[in-house]
Amino acid sequence: MRRLPAPLTLLLVLLVGLPGLATMSGLPVARAEQPDRSERTAPGPGAAEGTDPYWPQDGNGGTDAQHYGVKVRYDFASGMLTGRTAITMTATADLSSLSLDLLLPTTSVRIDGRAAKFRRAGKHELRVAPRQPIAAGARFKVVVKYAGRPARYGYAGERNWLANGTEVVAMNQPHMAPWWFPSNDHPSDKATFDIRVTAPKGKQVVSNGVRAGRKVNGALATTRWRMTDPMATYLAFFAAGPYLIDRGTTAAGIPFYNAVSKAIPGAERRQVRRTLARTAGITDWLQARLGPYPFASTGGLVTGLDVGFALENQSRPTYGRWIYPGVVVHELAHQWFGDSVAVQRWRDIWLNEGFATYMEAEYAAAHGGVSVETYLDRMWARSCRTPTSEFWRLDLSNPGPAQIFAEPVYDRGAMVVAALRNRIGAAAFDALLRRWVADHHDGNATVEQFQALAETVSGQSDLDGFFDAWLRSGRAPEATLANGLGTAVCP
Repeated sequence: MRRLPAPLTLLLVLLVGLPGLATMSGLPVARAEQPDRSERTAPGPGAAEGTDPYWPQDGNGGTDAQHYGVKVRYDFASGMLTGRTAITMTATADLSSLSLDLLLPTTSVRIDGRAAKFRRAGKHELRVAPRQPIAAGARFKVVVKYAGRPARYGYAGERNWLANGTEVVAMNQPHMAPWWFPSNDHPSDKATFDIRVTAPKGKQVVSNGVRAGRKVNGALATTRWRMTDPMATYLAFFAAGPYLIDRGTTAAGIPFYNAVSKAIPGAERRQVRRTLARTAGITDWLQARLGPYPFASTGGLVTGLDVGFALENQSRPTYGRWIYPGVVVHELAHQWFGDSVAVQRWRDIWLNEGFATYMEAEYAAAHGGVSVETYLDRMWARSCRTPTSEFWRLDLSNPGPAQIFAEPVYDRGAMVVAALRNRIGAAAFDALLRRWVADHHDGNATVEQFQALAETVSGQSDLDGFFDAWLRSGRAPEATLANGLGTAVCP
């Protein structure tokens, strides 16, 4: 995620030299093992809460989602969304019932083709009881039918539905799925997706992955998109509206699909389209830097709706009309850091935002801007005279739910990565990034795992002091070689 850039001037100074570029500052999913039947207890309810203390209601116990088949129809005049979602799951315990995260009213639930009882357990939880208990290790399919007006619903202080009479975009973080499909809504439970959206035939529909077809039926059309790599639920999106579509392949052969809202006025739309067109070259540059692009297609969507952030929706980021080249670098870097390698817990958000922001600095340095070393030194010097300010006090390894998108997570987060490059050397650092995204491809990971891998790859067996100074100390790191700040000077 990148929020609307307001104060750009300082970092424009830091990263001058690149025409047209303004920049702002795994653990695999647990799989069920078949327990010894002699040790089993009576089937019980799957927990209605997950294990993440930031948002305890996110996710559910007892199930592991494998695949979502999401079918929705959206009516622009009424704001009504009607859906049917089929979820293939594996039971991780003997279940007498299970829970799903969904805000919209439910009309029916079936498990393996048989009607199941269901009830609301709070506005965010859908409790489902199958006719027969589900054994641990068993695969089963839950089909939920539902309908409602997503704009009427809120959760965790968020009212996330983004739509008007002509365009709708289901984009937000950390929560978006419960507004349009039932799920086990936590990044640690990734699954593949097949998304079908029915809308007026005059609208274009855009989603994740590869477009798999479009069928017109009278005044309506159903468009199908397929994501064959595991995806966190908040990264799933759809958009429907009057879009100008550009498609093709990058120089490296990666298919791209770009969409720009026709609601953006002509001259501005042409500039937006040119900026979004840089997606192809930036994707290729990142692939050369980090290793193979992790998905089957790339691209992006720029909405005409008023949105103050951009989001790394898997394979196809979404942007506001204020799009600029730096934010394209940021969201595309997330395809490796945040999408393919997703957080295991929300407290690990530095692994997403710090790394994506760092890649902005690297891209700028490779395209005529200041070096990464100069970027780091200037960023440190900016706040070195206030060493206990909030910028330095925030614990980046556990920022808290209210601070996961705070400035230090992005800017100080990028500084940690740049300082690590200085500490372990460019060759070891390059090897570390490539191995990180390869080892955790399509999975999940933690801050502790990253530190352990950095120690292994660099041969520096104890980086505790470095990571403590940068992530957890509560004050500005001292300008030392051990902290990767050998050339920094406090003015």
